[in-house]
Amino acid sequence: MATATPQGASRPADTCENRAQTMPSTHKKVIIRKMTRDTLSGYVTPANFVAEGKLEFLNQSGNLVRIDLSEVKCVYFVRDFNDLDTFSRKTFTTRPRTEGLWVRLTYKDNDIMEGLMPNDLTQVHPEGFLLNPPDTRANTQRMFVPRSALSSLTVLSVIGGMQGRRRAAKVPTEQPTLFSE
Repeated sequence: MATATPQGASRPADTCENRAQTMPSTHKKVIIRKMTRDTLSGYVTPANFVAEGKLEFLNQSGNLVRIDLSEVKCVYFVRDFNDLDTFSRKTFTTRPRTEGLWVRLTYKDNDIMEGLMPNDLTQVHPEGFLLNPPDTRANTQRMFVPRSALSSLTVLSVIGGMQGRRRAAKVPTEQPTLFSE
């Protein structure tokens, strides 16, 4: 079915199927890695996927699943479920160029991962940390790490911020006289 436009050309009818294809998704694809090294995949709503100490997500069958955050090691926001390079690169090869806090996470199982956090206190969540992974061109776009999964978080560097170094104040070469003579 087509409808006429003011210019006389026809365009596809505005059906639910057409709108669903063009609307952005409110659910993001995630791969959840548990402390037992098992993985689960599904969809989360980025605004409120942690509630009452539990991670809420829809599995690929469409069922709501709630997992206690103490069982979760990391939540990987991914482009594709089939691409298994999610866990390939865990550290930066060189100093990151993007502005933020370059951090090193040490998990309770002594696994080490690096990431880039925003240098903004309003972005800190009480349940955990949202990070950009070392390789944003890979399958993993972002990571959420619960505080309960970490033994330490170390800030390696603050990147960006001030645009340049402050110049030292000019020191006068001679002292001015108080009285003219």
